[in-house]
Amino acid sequence: MNDAPVWALGTMSGTSLDGVDAAMVLTDGKQILEFGERGYRPYSETERAVLRDALGRWPGEDVSAALAVVQGAHEELLTQFPQADLVGFHGQTLAHEPQGRGTHQLGDGEALAAVLGCDVVWDFRSADVALGGEGAPLAPFFHFACAQWIGARAPLAFLNLGGVGNLTWVDPLWPQPDLDGALLAFDTGPANAPLNDLVAERLGLDCDRDGALAARGAVVEGALELFLEEGYFRKIPPKSLDRDDFSLMLDLVRELSDADAAATMTAMAATAVMLGLEHCPSAPQRLLVTGGGRKNPVMMAMLAAGLDCAVEPVERVGLDGDMLEAQAFAYLAVRVARGLPTSAPGTTGVAAPVSGGRISRV
Repeated sequence: MNDAPVWALGTMSGTSLDGVDAAMVLTDGKQILEFGERGYRPYSETERAVLRDALGRWPGEDVSAALAVVQGAHEELLTQFPQADLVGFHGQTLAHEPQGRGTHQLGDGEALAAVLGCDVVWDFRSADVALGGEGAPLAPFFHFACAQWIGARAPLAFLNLGGVGNLTWVDPLWPQPDLDGALLAFDTGPANAPLNDLVAERLGLDCDRDGALAARGAVVEGALELFLEEGYFRKIPPKSLDRDDFSLMLDLVRELSDADAAATMTAMAATAVMLGLEHCPSAPQRLLVTGGGRKNPVMMAMLAAGLDCAVEPVERVGLDGDMLEAQAFAYLAVRVARGLPTSAPGTTGVAAPVSGGRISRV
């Protein structure tokens, strides 16, 4: 590809297992020039159950049913964007163990390219892991571009509250994201995934919508304190988590009422963010929140009460919190196609800046 801006289409199917996001971004791989169309394809409860059953499985294990769900949902949605010059296909994370068996994002970019008739960039994380990185989070280079797009002039942080929480601290005055000091990123801890599992198990719901259940409960401090004893919070970043690394959360609230369990798990996620911010090089001027957690007023109130900076949904600066991760993989796809780094020591702990991802060409 030459250096001209292109319309890239990015996708995200997150660990919260709600569905597939897709969004267009006009970019040259460095600057964001324009945000374009977006779309969403929810998973049915049956599809969600198939995906949940496949979580934790590695290549070589039988994931054929889950692959059919992932491919079918992406094909159904992405064929609605024939104007895309390039696609960034994240796939569905089933397992993530960067210092062990690696990382596993389910999806076949080769097959998707054939269906779409468009070049597809996929398998974004494996190269970073192979070179000693955590393979996550990968959105920070995009967050750096977003900070410049909104004209930020002081350090700020982006917080994604999806299945897992991840934080990106950005100094927007650096000229590029792979320079030492421009970014620090890491997973803060569990966010929506264990809470979603709780309400699914107990009430048959997909999430604690609008924090309604947590709002009726009280935080049980003993359970929260036991949760905070986990050594992960004291580990120096970069660091990352698998969706189910904190399955102990469900055990800690097992004897609590539904409302108290939801309130306590929400406090666990919020407090993990507060501890994470202590690792940042300097206090951010503002915390911009994306992902489903920003729609939980209980979660947002807990963060605002526990932090000294402004806590705001990313919509406050003109960004789309439902689509930011999909937009990130559109942006990263162009960087991969042009040989630009997609991760660096400050974002994943990789030894040197690396451009991850495979390209399936048509």
